[in-house]
Amino acid sequence: MQHRRSRALLALLLPVAGAALAEDVAPVRDHFAELGEIIRVTPRRGAPLLAALEAQAVRTPAEHARFLILSCDLSHRLGKHEEAVRLCEQALQLGRQVHDDSLVARALLSKAYAVFGLNESGQSHQLVWEAERLAAASPDIGLRILVLISSGESFAEEGNFPVALNKLQGAVTLARQSGDPLEVAIALKSLAYLYGQMREFDKGFEAIGEAERLAEQVNSPGRLAIFKTTEYILAANNGDIARGTKALLSALALERGIGADAMVSNTLVNLADAYLKQQDWRRALMYAQQSLDQAQKLNDDSLAATARVNVGQAYLGMGRLAEGKKQIEQGMDWYERSGNKPDQQGVLVEYGDALERAGDLAGALAAYHRERALSNELFETWRQKAMMELQEKYEADKRQRQIEMLRQENQVKSTELDNRRLQQRIWWLLALVFALASVIVGILYRKVRHANAQLEEKNQELKQQSARDPLTALYNRRHFQEFMRGHQAIERRGVGNDGIRSGDDMVSAMFLLDVDHFKNINDTHGHGAGDAVLREIADALREILRETDMIVRWGGEEFLAFLPAVPRDSLDEVARRLLAGIPERTIEYQGARLSVNVSIGFAPFPLVQVGSSISWERAINIVDMALYLAKGHGRNRAYGVRGMAGLDPAALDEVEQDIEKAWRTGLVDLSIVTAHAPELRMAS
Repeated sequence: MQHRRSRALLALLLPVAGAALAEDVAPVRDHFAELGEIIRVTPRRGAPLLAALEAQAVRTPAEHARFLILSCDLSHRLGKHEEAVRLCEQALQLGRQVHDDSLVARALLSKAYAVFGLNESGQSHQLVWEAERLAAASPDIGLRILVLISSGESFAEEGNFPVALNKLQGAVTLARQSGDPLEVAIALKSLAYLYGQMREFDKGFEAIGEAERLAEQVNSPGRLAIFKTTEYILAANNGDIARGTKALLSALALERGIGADAMVSNTLVNLADAYLKQQDWRRALMYAQQSLDQAQKLNDDSLAATARVNVGQAYLGMGRLAEGKKQIEQGMDWYERSGNKPDQQGVLVEYGDALERAGDLAGALAAYHRERALSNELFETWRQKAMMELQEKYEADKRQRQIEMLRQENQVKSTELDNRRLQQRIWWLLALVFALASVIVGILYRKVRHANAQLEEKNQELKQQSARDPLTALYNRRHFQEFMRGHQAIERRGVGNDGIRSGDDMVSAMFLLDVDHFKNINDTHGHGAGDAVLREIADALREILRETDMIVRWGGEEFLAFLPAVPRDSLDEVARRLLAGIPERTIEYQGARLSVNVSIGFAPFPLVQVGSSISWERAINIVDMALYLAKGHGRNRAYGVRGMAGLDPAALDEVEQDIEKAWRTGLVDLSIVTAHAPELRMAS
């Protein structure tokens, strides 16, 4: 696993000696520039030097603001992002006090990096773009290059690659005009990373190669090490892991040579990840253990957690399951305590894949189940946030309408006052005044009716959006839950000893589908490709199933289909059509052809036990267990629950906990359906 850090400061660094800054050597501003380089390479060394400079820095508001910006950068580099935001706010106040737009822009950039470290990417981007606006007319060409790079990276993080490319190419052009090879190298490094995101690896390698040559030309091992790390990212994403590993080894030697401990620790983590990708478990374990030792030395809990996950994966690859699980669970404990759920989800996926490779299918299934629960939680959080944003927008529109109506009301009152004055002065125009007033009232009345009609339309739109998933236009989980709560009980009929209704040919059915290896699509092609795949699957489900069937986006990459009134013996055929029909759909995305498989769990509804139906919530839980059984047994297949033996409540709980065991012991009757072969029926 690679270590995910907050965005690095864009002004990369020259190696600077750690000597103390003498007051009579250069002006304070020169000390700031030199100290900024030290903070970026070795922030722990920069802390005492910055403290020694404080007395000189507070003599004027402008110098004090620059000191606070450096303090903000130092706190951010040390992982104290909230403290960094507070310091940048103080710098912003001083910059605005002296009316220095360039100083304000630099403070905004530093605050943007700190806010990004708090996982508030949207606010970070807005701060960057505000800084770009202020710096547009600045005589400081270095600042203008910096804001262009930051703006380009912000647009890239939002998926707007055309605008990002225009910004970063502009930064490269401006840097070449400045004549400073280091500025050119900085811009080229960011441009190379963008080319990697756009899957244009040849252009990315060309850009990073030029940046590395410039770093060698000016004898900057610190920058060269960072460029080598970027080369590793490009090579790894391009599938050339050998080239990437070589670049990381070069970066490690450079970082150790200048004593950049924080950079060394991250490179060790990346090396462990590189060797894990190559399944070279011995080297992966060696570098993972070194990164763990370095993290403990630096008191970096985040880095230590990532290192433990890598150590655990190496152990699993070597067949040392108990040691591997222990290390990964220790790393997972930090992710859970830190509340970083997206990274926690990524660790669980890697954990499940590693256990599956090691042959521990039960452990892999448990990890996948934990990941699915977390995925559903994240999806629900996202949905609630979207609903809140929609509600806020609605309230804002409502307030605007109220303001407009008040304005119109005031206008009417003003007109009435004018009419009264006119009545007192010119009595013979009274009839005309009343006529004009009537016209105005009529217009206002029509406007009010129009506003009410628009309000009703917005209410209907909001109701529709609350029932539909915004990406796929399918029903959402909330709508399905409301539907099932109001659904009338199905007519009860006789139930046989095997839990199947005797003489009952027509049933309802539930199908739960999950996209196989969906994370690989997001990691390889980006979240835009993942969204395109989900939309295509939704279209496929509409085409394969009937118009009367309810199709629901259940969460993340999961879909639920509720089929009313279908022949009981047709469920396996429906599953086979889904398994075969969805992979036939292909998506063209940025020059790549994408196609996916799904795993399915299904069952008739209602499910029955001991002559009575179980709740729809428990029925879905059992279908979900069948889906995970399909995942654990190779994916791209469907497991269907045909029926259950007469179960008491305790036995039903056991089925929900471990359906595979219940199947083996005869408590559950399952069928296995594949896309190109007849189903296998496993009788109880």
